Amino acid sequence: MTSACDATMMSTNNLTHTTMMYAASDDNDEHKSYKSPLSSRYASHEMSFNFSEFKKFTTWRKLWAILAKAQRDLGLPITSEQIKEMETNSEEIDFEFVVQEEKKTRHDVMAHVHEFALRCPSAAPVIHLGATSCYVGDNTDLICIRDAFDILLPKLARCIQRLSVFAEEYKATPTLGFTHMQPAQLVTVGKRACLWLNDLVIDLHNLTQARNNLRFRGCKGTTGTQASFMQLFNGDEAKVRQLDKLVTQYAGFDKAFIICGQTYTRKVDSDCLSVLASLGASVHKLCTDIRLLANMKEIEEPFESTQIGSSAMAYKRNPMRSERCCSLARHLITLSSNAYNTHAVQWMERTLDDSANRRVTIPEAFLTADILLNTLQNVTEGLVVYEAIINRHIQQVCKNN
Repeated sequence: MTSACDATMMSTNNLTHTTMMYAASDDNDEHKSYKSPLSSRYASHEMSFNFSEFKKFTTWRKLWAILAKAQRDLGLPITSEQIKEMETNSEEIDFEFVVQEEKKTRHDVMAHVHEFALRCPSAAPVIHLGATSCYVGDNTDLICIRDAFDILLPKLARCIQRLSVFAEEYKATPTLGFTHMQPAQLVTVGKRACLWLNDLVIDLHNLTQARNNLRFRGCKGTTGTQASFMQLFNGDEAKVRQLDKLVTQYAGFDKAFIICGQTYTRKVDSDCLSVLASLGASVHKLCTDIRLLANMKEIEEPFESTQIGSSAMAYKRNPMRSERCCSLARHLITLSSNAYNTHAVQWMERTLDDSANRRVTIPEAFLTADILLNTLQNVTEGLVVYEAIINRHIQQVCKNN
């Protein structure tokens, strides 16, 4: 007779065998590899694209073309044909070649330099001229962060607008106020919504300020001294300063950092993720209130006619959107500590222990904020108020007191 322990071991072995079999398979079926739920299940197409490999690496190529254009404008022997060749091929990438090249070089930027040079043979001698890896890496990150804020801000504004309509509609509908989660003096449904609104308006201000405070890294060289560019321009400091300004302008930024190490200060990342975490806290508080009110049957989030509340209890009307917001808001809040810790341990002009962390933390923070706002818009557009139940609760409290 097989014991329960033996049966468990057999089941575990079968699962392990299946996992190893699929892992060893050459089949590239998309369902056999891990995909982040943030991009595959929840986030918008525009935010997913903003942090995609295609956006990242085509931006690198555009930055190389921008650098060459600025260098030509300041007198280096670079032709318009070379620049046009780079611009024309900036969105053509042999990703398989890059993968193989990076295996050999162990350097992602140089792998892309080699691929781009093969695609642009006449421009090959001037690609990445005088630049360090952070010229494309950091500047691209700043472009993506700027563009991510530009995706979020209209969505946050829409949530504020939808919630303001709700607050106006129910501004005179009395309901029990709660302090310490105990019934207190009356407020109105609209007044309570204004508490949520006030937080979101503060977030709109903070996100706007963080976006507008962004600067470009520009051309700062390997340790921020611009020594390589000084050599290119034979010690002409004025031209090196102008190069920084031109590259910044061509990339669509109004201003660049005055001081850099090899990287722009990672304090910028911590500031950006801080305002996103604060937005997450606002959404969590708002959606927690909705979940509590749903428990009392006073307010509900939208519930479609075909929606299933529970696989076992079909009568349930779970506030699943608000629960999702709370779940992901907690994730967003925790990401800010990553940025603080990364900034804290950047030794001297830079260390590389920021790289792998930032590849995960920055995209995830913006993807998560994007999901929160998409979901929150849906919630705020379809909130249902049950005034009869609210009145009943008021009468019960009055009767008991």
